[in-house]
Amino acid sequence: MDSEVDHNGAGTCHPLEDFYIPDYILVPESEQGSISSEPSCPVIVFINSKSGGQLGGDLIKTYRELLNKLQVFDLGEEAPDKVLHKLYRNFERLKSLGDIGAANIQKNLRLIVAGGDGTASWLLGVVSDLKLAQPPPIATVPLGTGNNLPFSFGWGKKNPGTDHESVKSFLFQVKKATDMKIDSWHIVMRMRAPKEGTCDPIAPLELPHSLHAFQRVSSADSLNVEGYHTFRGGFWNYFSMGMDAQVSYAFHSERKLHPEKFKNQLINQGTYAKLGCTQGWFLASLFHPSSRNIAQLAKVKIMKKPSQWEDLHIPRSIRSIVCLNLPSFSGGLNPWGTPNKKKVRDRDLTAPYVDDGLLEVVGFRDAWHGLVLIAPNGHGTRLAQAHRIRFEFHKGAADHTFMRIDGEPWKQPLPEDDDTVVVEISHLGQVNMLAAQHCKAKSINDPSTPSAGSSSGHFDEDSCEDSEDEWEGERRKFGAAETFKIPEEIDIAHLS
Repeated sequence: MDSEVDHNGAGTCHPLEDFYIPDYILVPESEQGSISSEPSCPVIVFINSKSGGQLGGDLIKTYRELLNKLQVFDLGEEAPDKVLHKLYRNFERLKSLGDIGAANIQKNLRLIVAGGDGTASWLLGVVSDLKLAQPPPIATVPLGTGNNLPFSFGWGKKNPGTDHESVKSFLFQVKKATDMKIDSWHIVMRMRAPKEGTCDPIAPLELPHSLHAFQRVSSADSLNVEGYHTFRGGFWNYFSMGMDAQVSYAFHSERKLHPEKFKNQLINQGTYAKLGCTQGWFLASLFHPSSRNIAQLAKVKIMKKPSQWEDLHIPRSIRSIVCLNLPSFSGGLNPWGTPNKKKVRDRDLTAPYVDDGLLEVVGFRDAWHGLVLIAPNGHGTRLAQAHRIRFEFHKGAADHTFMRIDGEPWKQPLPEDDDTVVVEISHLGQVNMLAAQHCKAKSINDPSTPSAGSSSGHFDEDSCEDSEDEWEGERRKFGAAETFKIPEEIDIAHLS
């Protein structure tokens, strides 16, 4: 510890006073205090202590030594929705008492989340559900295997150092970081209840309800329809189906069976690559039936203009489809790339922006096709950019498929006696991220963006209000975090 700290916010000078929040802000039962030195960049830190092997626990120890230990939370012990609800209730109480310091801390508050992409998405969902007038922006510490969210916004993809100097360096990057809005996406899956068996999503090892982003809607939810199973959730990075999701499912299953083998990021990535080989995805045409191809599994529709669905042609060779919001997938690869001028002109394609209301839809034939992304200017098969996308599964095409959102995979049974399985993804507002110096993500509102100021990339959601789509009204009321609340019995070590 560099120096002693007065936990009431007054007294000796602290080297990290710019980030320090006093006790009375954090503990609602405390008497109203005073702030001798108002923090310019107050932070609340959430850490998945079970991420990154021992790194999560080490990070908690270091952050608590450098800051007020009460502003650093172990997600294995305290859920972020409870923490933030309590904090913001106290902010309102203090502001009603005329506490200007509390008002300024709320105004300048920034959140830090350390974990994998699944952990980061959990916090993003919780912040979305608070529906604040000025939601705090979020910085992500890469503690997972893929780390697509941190990489997209300039925080790197390698697991960080846990010593004092490394943590201080990260905090000062947070202070200098700029706000960037990113799109949120709502996903609904509905199917007729099968005559036999179940169509509930199956997490690795077939553990029910361990999927943080999919949860059956309640009987009180107006989306609930008699005779159907309905699930819904949200994501910020990607939804994928097919080959990549199957490999991810195998990886997560193996990690749950043998957690002692997954204590190192490099080992995790090596295991991931090995599973891609052993499952035959480098020789997909020989090892996998054509019924696994996306075109055989489902009819795909997209919406480019309000209320106008159109069929999307999927080449028969495509075995994996990715609906991408950020320019990072599978540990920093960019499947969409940057279309050249001819593609922009002939196919109406644009560069990928994280706040344009568009998903980039990309296909892959096999693992060899995926390796193309490593090459300069490499990309997958660009299928479309869309504001909404809908998958209608063919009757009896297969008894199951594999799906994944933001790093979390599941095996999805498909009923063989009916063809009413539908998955639909639509735009749902935006959240604030913090972008560091080497940010990969691009905003359509950036003055340096060629299309900045153009309206071509924006989608007027209000123009869809009279849509006959049965889900349209409900998705507007959807509080993202309601389906991101992880049941208490679930071990968060298995979030990516």
